[in-house]
Amino acid sequence: MLKTFLKGGVHPAANKLSADKTIEILPLPKIVVIPISQHIGAPAKVLVTKGDKVKVGQRIAESGGFVSANIHSSVSGTVFKIDNVIDTSGYKKPCVIINVEGDEWDENIDKSKELKKDFTLSSEEIIKKINEAGIVGLGGATFPSHVKLSIPKGKKAEVLIINGVECEPYLTADHRLMLEKGEEILVGTKILMKALNVDKAFIGIENNKPDAINYFIELVKNFEGIQVVPLKVKYPQGGEKQLIKAVTKREVPSGGLPIDVGAVVHNVGTAFAVYEAIQKNKPLFERVVTVTGKSVKTPLNLLVRIGTSTIDLINIAGGVPENTGKIVSGGPMMGKAIVNTDVPITKGSSGVLLFEEKESKRQESQNCIRCGKCVSVCPMGIEPYLLMNLVENEMWDEVEKYHALDCIECGSCMFTCPSQRPLLDYIRLGKSTVNNIKRSRKK
Repeated sequence: MLKTFLKGGVHPAANKLSADKTIEILPLPKIVVIPISQHIGAPAKVLVTKGDKVKVGQRIAESGGFVSANIHSSVSGTVFKIDNVIDTSGYKKPCVIINVEGDEWDENIDKSKELKKDFTLSSEEIIKKINEAGIVGLGGATFPSHVKLSIPKGKKAEVLIINGVECEPYLTADHRLMLEKGEEILVGTKILMKALNVDKAFIGIENNKPDAINYFIELVKNFEGIQVVPLKVKYPQGGEKQLIKAVTKREVPSGGLPIDVGAVVHNVGTAFAVYEAIQKNKPLFERVVTVTGKSVKTPLNLLVRIGTSTIDLINIAGGVPENTGKIVSGGPMMGKAIVNTDVPITKGSSGVLLFEEKESKRQESQNCIRCGKCVSVCPMGIEPYLLMNLVENEMWDEVEKYHALDCIECGSCMFTCPSQRPLLDYIRLGKSTVNNIKRSRKK
C-alpha cells in the first residue's frame, strides 16, 4: 500500500508538461547577475571588485556566518560591477555582475563524466567541503546544507530521507534529474549518510513518477542501506514534516525540527550537488530549472548557470506567449510572481512558470461562509480562517497562540477556499509580524 501523510492535503492538476523532456544545457549568457544572498540566513560577503578576472567555480563571496553560504562564479570573465539588482523577491539586493568571456573552469574541478563511487572522507571533512561548495537545499527552501548536517548537542540523527517527491504541479526538474543522474544521486546519498553517521536512508518518490520509482528500485540493489518508498500522490507531500510522517510515521512536534524525531531531509538535487562537490570538487554554480506553462511553445528542463537572466530561459522555450498574464518563479502553489524577466536564476530557482491571462487573475474575495475546507486541508492542522481574522484585527498574541508559525505556506487553504479569500497572504503577514515581535523580545 502506498504511504502518505494523514493530515490534510489537496490534489491540484499535475500538468507535468515537461516530464519527458531530457535535460538540455542552456548556452552561456553574455552577462550574469549573481545575488550574494541566495539562501536562508546572513548574506555572503563579497570578495571581488570591479575589474577582477574570475573563473568558473571561483568563490566570489564568502558566507557571512554559520547560517549562510558561499557564492561562486558560474562563468569566467571580468567583474563588471557590484550593484543592487531586483531578484525573485521583488526587492533590490546586492549582486556581482560579470561579463562572460569564454568558459575557463577552476583547475581543481573534475569535468569528467565518469561516475566516482568511492570516497574516504570523514563526517567532519564532508560537512566542511559541503560548506565550502556553497550547497543549499535545492527544493526551494535554500537552507544551508552544512547547517542541517551539523547535529546539535543532545540530538541524534537516525535516518536520512531523500526528497524526490516534487509535488508542485508543472515542475519536473527533480524527476528528470532522478532519471538521468540516478547513480550520482545515490552516491551523494551515501555521502550524506556518512556525514550524519546513519546506516539507513529512504528515497521518497510520488507514484506519478513510476519510471523513477522502478529505476531507483533497481539502482539501490547496489547501495546498502538505501530503500525506495513509493508515495501516494498528494500535495504537499514534499514538505519536510509531511514526508517524515509518510515515510517514518514520526510526527515533528509543533515548533519543532525534523531532527527532534531523528530525521534529516535533503532534496534529490541537493544529493546530486553533494556528489559533485565531494567527488568532483565542483561548487554549486548551476542547477536544473523547468520552463513550462500551458501556452509555452516548448516546455523544457534546462541546466542553467546561476545568475542567468530569466528571459534567456524563456526565449529558448519559444518566448513569452502573447496571452501571458503572469510569470512565476517556482511552482503555482508556493512560487512567487516576478516583477520582470530580467530577474536572475538563483540556487533556489526550481522553475519558471508562465501563466495564461485567464489563469493569472485572482477572483474577487468574498465573505467567509464557515465551510471549514481550509481547516480540513491544512497539513499542519491549523485554522487558516481564524488566523486571517486575527491578523486583520492585529491580535498578534493570539496569532502566535494559534500556531501561525507552524504554517508551511503550502497554499492548500487558498486553493480550496470557495470564497477566494487571501488566507495565505494574511498568514504570511502574521508570521512576519510575530517573528519581528519575538526578535524584539530577545533584544
